[in-house]
Amino acid sequence: MSPLGVTGENPSLTDSEVARVIEILKDEIGNKTLLIPDTCANSVAKVIERVKLYGKLGCDYISVYTPFLVMPTQQGMIEFFKRAADASEIPLILHDDLKRVGVVLSAESIAELAEHPNIIGIKEGVKNIDHLLKIILLTKDKNFSVFTGKDTTLYPLLCIGGMGNFAVAGNVVPKVMKSIVDLYFSGKKEEAEKLHFDYMYLFEALRWETNPMGVKEAMNQMGLPAGPVRIPLTRLSKKNREALEKILKEKGLFGKYKA
Repeated sequence: MSPLGVTGENPSLTDSEVARVIEILKDEIGNKTLLIPDTCANSVAKVIERVKLYGKLGCDYISVYTPFLVMPTQQGMIEFFKRAADASEIPLILHDDLKRVGVVLSAESIAELAEHPNIIGIKEGVKNIDHLLKIILLTKDKNFSVFTGKDTTLYPLLCIGGMGNFAVAGNVVPKVMKSIVDLYFSGKKEEAEKLHFDYMYLFEALRWETNPMGVKEAMNQMGLPAGPVRIPLTRLSKKNREALEKILKEKGLFGKYKA
């Protein structure tokens, strides 16, 4: 389980809210599954505060976002992640997303970071398959796993040696996302491919306008109490709400959890 990412509106939460989310999840899931919260900060001091907090609260791993706003160089990002990893009691997963940050770790920088004993993988938000393949080739002999942060690239990533994804759609169709990965690794690749493409329109719709506006709208339409997004995000436009409703109805998801 990976709370407090972009879908969890991490930037809109206070430090006390972040801690409370972790406490609630630990109470609810215990040791049933891994807890891998995300954190986003543009300073080393802030990210170290968060990694220490997550370690203290008993998380299993931590996903650390590329520093935003400051537009660091490759060397700056390498130093940022190394210092976070040095300070953390729990292993780190890098989190890269060009669209949201404006810079992206090169495959060579990722390979260098993969040498750090406390950095064990990456959640890659870049959809470029060439980039993903180069990361996998440069890290395949290391204790390092490559995941995608984009649901639409899940099956292609598995085909080139990736391990899975941190699924936005997991908030809406968790069994589908798990099944794609399970089918692939059990040798049923054609079934995994079919399932992936059957849900492509939904995967895309959940990111309409900007994440998590589509996810929360979908959950609310399904009858899951996701509530509203926080400003500066807004509710999905009427046109897209209606289009999303159509997709959910086609998949038998609209109103699925309403009493």
